[in-house]
This record gives sequence, C-alpha cells and structure tokens, in this order.
Amino acid sequence: MHDIRAIRADATAFDAALARRGMSPVSPEILALDTRRRELETQIQRERAQANTVSKMIGAALREGRKDEADRLRSELGRNWDETLKAELVDLDLKLKSLLESLPNVLDADVPDGPDESANVVLHQVGEPRDLGFQPKQHFELGEALGMMDFATAAKLAGARFTVLRGPLARLERALGQFMIDLHTTQHGYTEMVVPSLVNDATLYGTAQLPKFAEDNFRTTDGRWLIPTAEVPLTNSVGGEILAEKALPLRLTALTDCYRSEAGAAGRDTRGMLRQHQFRKVEMVSIAHPDHSAAEHERMTQCAETVLKLLEVPFRRVVLSSGDTGFAAAKTFDLEAWLPGQQAWREISSCSNCRDFQARRMNARFRGGADGKTVAHVHTLNGSGVAVGRAMIAVMENHQQADGSILLPEVLWPYMGGVQKITAG
Repeated sequence: MHDIRAIRADATAFDAALARRGMSPVSPEILALDTRRRELETQIQRERAQANTVSKMIGAALREGRKDEADRLRSELGRNWDETLKAELVDLDLKLKSLLESLPNVLDADVPDGPDESANVVLHQVGEPRDLGFQPKQHFELGEALGMMDFATAAKLAGARFTVLRGPLARLERALGQFMIDLHTTQHGYTEMVVPSLVNDATLYGTAQLPKFAEDNFRTTDGRWLIPTAEVPLTNSVGGEILAEKALPLRLTALTDCYRSEAGAAGRDTRGMLRQHQFRKVEMVSIAHPDHSAAEHERMTQCAETVLKLLEVPFRRVVLSSGDTGFAAAKTFDLEAWLPGQQAWREISSCSNCRDFQARRMNARFRGGADGKTVAHVHTLNGSGVAVGRAMIAVMENHQQADGSILLPEVLWPYMGGVQKITAG
C-alpha cells in the first residue's frame, strides 16, 4: 500500500516510478479522490461544529421558555446533512483504498529497467557447470529410473502437478528441509516457527496476495486460504503490532508445505517437479528497521547462497528487472541453480525487499527515534531458503552418475542416516 502523503508531495515522481513497471499515470485520479475526500472531512467537521452550536441554542431557548424557537432549531438538526456527507465519504474512502491497493510497489532506483526476465542482470556466479562426461538426465528421468519418483500415482490421487516420492528420494526431500532449517536457526540467527497452513482474508491481504492475486491461491469452503508460502503467516505475525526498535531486526523461518494454483502456468514445466501445486519450502522473513533493510536484503540473500554452496550446486545471482519484479517487492534477487539435465539456469530462491509496502497494509510499526516515541512502519523482507523440491532437483541433476545413481553432498549424510549414495534397488 502506498502513502497518500508521498503521492501528494510529488505526484510526478510517483507516476514516473510506476511508469517503470509499464503503467500509465494514475496520480490525477488518486489526487482527485483524495481532494474530494478531504473536502468532505472539512465539511463534516463544519457541520458538526454548527450542530453543536445549534444544540446549545436549543438548550438556551428551552431554558428561556421559547419553545417555538427550540422546535425550529430542532428541524434544522433533523435534515441529516451529516449522514449524507458521511455516506459519500465512506464511498470515497472505499474507492481510494481500492485504487491504492491495486498498485504495485515503487521500485528501488538501482533496479534495472526492462520489459521482462530478459532484462535481468547477472551479478555473480558461484561454481561452474561441470562436464559430467556423459549425457545428463533430467530429474524426472533419474527419479523414475530409480523407481522412487512416481507421477502416475500422483495423478491418480490428485491430478496433474503432483508427485509421489518413495524410499531414499522421500528421505532426501525430508533431509533437505531439515538441513536448511537447522542451518538458518543455528548459523544464521533465524527463529524457527510453526505456523498455520490455512489463513484468513486479512492475512493474505497483508502480504498483497489479495485482492489482486486471488486466482493464484486455493480457497477452502469455509473461506480460508491455503498458504502459497510461509511468508504470508510469518510476516503477518507482526501485523497490527508496534515493536520496540531494539527488537529489530526480527528474523523468522519456517519449513512448510506451500500451495499454488499455478493459474498462469498452463503448458509450462509440465514434466517433473519444477512447478507443482504442492511443495515444501524453507522461508526466511525479516522485519527490519527502514535504515537497515538494504543491508538485511544482502544478508538474507547470502544465507540462501550458503545453502547452495553446501549442496555443491553451481548457481548465480541475478537482480530482477522492472518488468520481472513482483507486485509487492521494491527489489528482488533471484538465485538460479544450474540444471545439467535442462542445460539451463533455473530459479531456486527469490529474496525480496518490500520496504514498507506490506507493513502499511498490515499496519506493522515500531517505536524508536531519538526521543523513543517516534512511530514508523517497519520494512519487511522475504526469501526462499530454499525451495526444497527445486533443491532436490538441483542435487539430483548435478550429482548424478553415469549409472543413474546419485552421490549426495557431504552436508546431507547425517540427515540421510549415513547414506552417501542413492542407487536403485
């Protein structure tokens, strides 16, 4: 959500910022609604002040025995001017709120301009794609050959974009999640949380999935929503709160199932586990002081990079262009893992700084300043730390052997009960 005061202060700059996302100027409509709203508020205040004056005059008339005058004054109070104005004000408030909540976040100045992912900029790369010495297979080819990845049974149970894992691959998925959550809690300073997988409208609204992206999410028959990411409950856990400045940054993490309708993904990644309706992910969320959110963004992204380094997966960091940056984000770093089977870099983590955009929607603030009394909105950040299914894909494809077996990175051995290699049989 945007600060109407900032739009009033520099409407031209606001329109220019949204133009970077390919949007037409919207400030004239916003300011027209805002101006009329403020006029109504002033008029209502005048009417109420006049009503108070008339009420006092009625009292005086009654005390002095001037009943006819008192009745005349009462008739003036009964015209309901105030109620008519309040009804118009409510309508204007709703229109202004609806308009503001439909607009994406303002991008950071250093986000590269461009229409889509083709304009994303690679910042650095860690590790080189290895020559495996044979024709590498994709993860689903490996998993099916091992007899441990079953899409036919998943389709029978639930339909497309689901997977059944068996035996060592099922354990590998569990191992990856446990490894990541342990790393972030013991080495990176995040507090582990167990959060609901079902949330209400207000919670999904707070992180900007509603109302614009309702079709991307699954809704239950009782009006709740399945979470698309643990970002939603983790970030909203501070909604409506005023935190102490010394409590910042607040770093939270959770390993959860995530649910997405993939409404706009028809025909994309239909084979394998890359794009599923249900998947597991370790999410990192930071609630930060506005002065420190850029540094926190860098720190969070480095935490995700550490996961991939320990899994011995080549990856690169890219900064998303203006046309590829998500609705709520001011700036996003993606980590892309190399997948030998696809011979392509694919996103495995996305770390975003939302500045105060989400905090305004959920009214999350902190108290601080030199006097200890200043109240301001926090900044919120979120990042995948990382997506478990995609991490498994990257491990399988990068550590595959010519015979179809998979060597496991050393960091996973304790989580696999000492197993160092996944083989058929």
